[in-house]
Parts: sequence; C-alpha cells; structure tokens
Amino acid sequence: MNRPLTLAASVVGAVVVALDGTVLTVAQPTLRRELHASLTEVQWTSTAYLIAVASLLVFAGRLGDRYGQRRMFACGMLGFGAASAGIGLAPGVGWVIALRVVQGVCGALLQPATLGMLRTAYPPERLAMPLAVRTAAIGLAAAAGPVVGGVLVTGPGWRAVFFLNVLPACGFGAIALIARDRGATARTAGVRLDIPGALLLAVTLGCLVHALVARPVAAQTVAGLTLAALTGVAFVRHERRAASPLLPPEVIGSRAVGAALGILVAASAALFGTLFAVTYVLQDGLGLDPLHSALRSLPLAVLMVLSAPACAMLLRRAGARVTTGVAMALLSAGVLVMARASGTLVLDAGFALLGAGFGTVMVAATHVVVRRADAGTAGVAGGLQQTALNVGPALGVAAATSLMGVGTAAALTVLAVVAALGAVASLALPGRRVVSITPRPEPRERAAVPAKMISDDVRRGLSPSDEV
Repeated sequence: MNRPLTLAASVVGAVVVALDGTVLTVAQPTLRRELHASLTEVQWTSTAYLIAVASLLVFAGRLGDRYGQRRMFACGMLGFGAASAGIGLAPGVGWVIALRVVQGVCGALLQPATLGMLRTAYPPERLAMPLAVRTAAIGLAAAAGPVVGGVLVTGPGWRAVFFLNVLPACGFGAIALIARDRGATARTAGVRLDIPGALLLAVTLGCLVHALVARPVAAQTVAGLTLAALTGVAFVRHERRAASPLLPPEVIGSRAVGAALGILVAASAALFGTLFAVTYVLQDGLGLDPLHSALRSLPLAVLMVLSAPACAMLLRRAGARVTTGVAMALLSAGVLVMARASGTLVLDAGFALLGAGFGTVMVAATHVVVRRADAGTAGVAGGLQQTALNVGPALGVAAATSLMGVGTAAALTVLAVVAALGAVASLALPGRRVVSITPRPEPRERAAVPAKMISDDVRRGLSPSDEV
C-alpha cells in the first residue's frame, strides 16, 4: 500500500480498537439488564478480551514479520468486524463472552501490524509524524467513546455499539487484503516460528492480566501471579536456548528499547490508575453523573491530541531522552494535582497535565521502540509496545484498587511516584543524535565493528548524525 493509505489504515485500526473499549464500558449496564446477566458475566465481556489480546500480541507481531504486516492487518480487521457483528446479534451473554475472545485474537493480529506497517512504509527519520497522527486519533477516540456510546445506548440500544465497528473494520480489512505491497512483505520468511516460546509467553501474560483485571479472591490472585512467575521464568530460559527466539536479541537487547517499554508501562499504569481513582472523586465526592464526569475529563483528550504533533517536533530538536523525561514529569505532576484537588477547575488542570504528558510519552517512547527495530522485526516491536500498553493499565487499576482503602490521595501519590520513576528511566533513552536506527555496541566495543558493516550502513543511506 502507498504511504497515505498505510497511514489511514493504521489510524483506523487503532481507532476501532480504542473506540470499542470505551463505548463498551458505557454499554455494559444495559447489556446486563437486557441479557439477564450477572455482574461477573458482564465483567468477563471485558476480561476475556483483555486476556486474549494481551497474551497474543507479541506472537501476532512475529507472524506479521514472517508473513507480512498487511496480511495480518487484513485478517485482524476482517475478523474484528465479523466478531463485532456477531456480538450485535448475540442471543445471550455466553455468546458475547465467546465472541469477545475472538475479538481479542483479531485485535492481537491487527494492533502490532498498525505499527509494523508504518515502520515498513516510512523511513526512520520520518516516523515521528505518522506516529503522532496515530496517537492523536487514539486521543480523539478516547474522548468521543463515552459520548458516542451514551448516544447509541440511549437510542438504538447496546447492540449498535458493536455494529459501529463493522463497516470501518471490514472496509479497511478488505482494502488491505487486495492492496499490493511496496517492497518485501516477509523479511523473516526463513525463520521458524517459536511456538513453545509463544505458548509460554501467552500463559504468562494471560495469568498476569487475569490476576490483575478479574480481581478474584485472594487465593486465586496468588495462584495466578505464581503461575505467571513460573511460566515467565521458563519463558526466559527457553528464549536463551532457542535457535529462533520469539523475541529477537536485536530487539530486546537494546537498553533504549527496554527503557522505552518500561516507560510505557509506567505511564499507562499512572494514567489509568489515576482515571480509575478520580472517577470516584467526580461521582461520589462532587456528585457528578457519568456524562458530566466524562465531559470534565475532556481536557485530557484535547491536550493528548495537541501534544502528539508537538512531540514530533520536540523529538527532532531535543531528542527522546529530554522529551520523554519532561513528559513523564508532567504526567507525575498531573497525578499529584489530582491527589490534592478540591474543585473542578483544579481537576481540569490536572486532566490537562495528564493529557499533555501521556500524549507526548506515547509518541516519543513508541518512536524509540519502533524506529530501533529494522523492518524485519517491526511486528515484534509493535507487539511489545502494545503489550506494555495492555499490562500497564491493568497494573495501575489494580494498584489503585488496593490503595483506595487507605485513601484516594494516598493511591494517587503512589501512582505519581510510578510516573516519576518513568522519568528516571528516560535517562537510558538516546539523546538528540545517535549512530543509527539499530542497536549498536557500547562505546568500548565500537572499535571492533568491521569496516564493511559501516560501509554497508552508508550505502543504505544511514548517516552517523541520524536523529532519534
């Protein structure tokens, strides 16, 4: 696909997934009443999706690297649209839960591909602006979701929430299916898929997300976290010995990529944990209804949209280290403002700081992760980025839930510290200029790099002054 169409497909794919989650939250009470479902069953309409998508994102990214990002995007979008239509026609809550699992699998296929397609279509030095456009669109979807969901549920009913996804998902899925790729579509066709590694990682992430999101009784939580730890250790041992590991060393071996992923986890945990806690402040403390609570948080979406393109310019001028560090500091300040807010105007200022910080971090940290992967591992990089953004909110909400008994201010203070730790981690990110887009040896090792490798970089058009 050409670049404009690739960007449009990436944006629509990201928006469809983001909008689906936000409008579903509004639709759940009505869905529960009309399908005569229990509270646990309604909770599983979200939990089943989160477990499916989080456990498969990295493997889905690897599939995209092997078989082509466009193909995975097309399969994911078409499946997501078909599952959405099925949920809109579902006769009972059991069907809804099962089809939400299907949606999660399809969402895992398409989400890494939205980033992988951008990395393949755009040269590294031009990636920041497409990523900014994608982030701004997600911000708009987050703002519009509760409003759109409220209108649809009040009017046509909760089933319309799912029918909303069908046309864009199937339309762009069909376009991607019949479009031609410009250049190679499968950079790692000769590499075997690491099925045992994929299974171990899926169990690890699935148990972790279930333990955090479902919040069952204490014994089940401990059992889930223990199993996640055991399979996580087994996964690490397997990856060290595998001939074709699921996580290529050139992706996870970079200190900058590891720091960027940690920052994304910290930022999303701080943001979503704060939003969870502040919801009670708005509705219980200030007496606002759900609609007015959503409207009160609009500064977050507005600043997220505005900060995304601004981040693209900051990256060129200041580099990822300074840009991300300042953004995480803003995010931490926003959480602290929320912790001490006593009126709606102060809350508005806190929401604005949250939006400015998170929107900037999303672009800057994602830029580091995706850019430093070559085109043949862009899917895995995208899968890791999406995994961080799925695990982070689960951690943040779980932390906020556990600390709310002590007090909202205490819970938000802890989340502010989490964001501040992300600012410290930004010191590991590259500065304004780096040697290349791929991980390089540490300075003491660079003398051993063969001259032929340097000349190959020059022939590919990479300059020692390439900017992050």
